[in-house]
Amino acid sequence: MTRYQHLAKKLRLAKRLRQTRWAPFWAIPRTFGKGRRIHPGRLTTIKRNWRRIKTKA
Repeated sequence: MTRYQHLAKKLRLAKRLRQTRWAPFWAIPRTFGKGRRIHPGRLTTIKRNWRRIKTKA
């Protein structure tokens, strides 16, 4: 592991981190309706975990 990371690589990793977050709580009723109760992770398109799937960053 290098001691310092380049800024471009840190920005790419930060983008990957944002893509795997859950949807905000207000997006669930807006998308599926008020009475529907589903997990916020179902709205996340890219499902990646640091152990399972690696990135090309």
